[in-house]
Amino acid sequence: KGLALGWKKPLIGINHVEAHLYAAIMTHPEEVRYPALGVVVSGGHTALVKISAVGTYQLIGATVDDAAGEAFDKVAKMLHLDYPGGPNVARLALQGNSEAFNFPRPMLDRAGLDFSFSGLKTAVLNANNQTEDYPQKKADIAASFEAAIVDSLVKKCERALKQTGLKRLVMAGGVSANLRLRAQLQDLAMRKRW
Repeated sequence: KGLALGWKKPLIGINHVEAHLYAAIMTHPEEVRYPALGVVVSGGHTALVKISAVGTYQLIGATVDDAAGEAFDKVAKMLHLDYPGGPNVARLALQGNSEAFNFPRPMLDRAGLDFSFSGLKTAVLNANNQTEDYPQKKADIAASFEAAIVDSLVKKCERALKQTGLKRLVMAGGVSANLRLRAQLQDLAMRKRW
């Protein structure tokens, strides 16, 4: 804002979460129809948004603590993986057993569409600190963590679609590149015959 004032240039306000959604829509404009459920999964935000039309949306669920991407980054740090954590955790998870650790799927037992990933992150920290160190451990933790976070996201998306009656989903943000998340949402769409 100070630069705009100092340089006598206009300041254009951009809603960061909205920009995530519209970036996804801009890349596939012919495929997006409204109304739709927008899912933002990034390092700073995890949100479910009912999009009625371009510029007309309503936040219906959000994270109450760590965003999905932030949880990926923190787990990567615990496992001594490079930043950004999401791609590195996902790559390591391919070598692991996603059932090796029974990590929680936070807030699925509660009504509503909000997310929480701090408890999941703590469960990973405890497993990493308390489990005997064996060669496969990091990969198993990564796979089990990825499964838990993806299950949480997919189940909340399914709940949101059911509650709103929407039949379309637009996903955006860095975590939307996660292959497991994409595959499970595609499977959801196939099961629902969209």
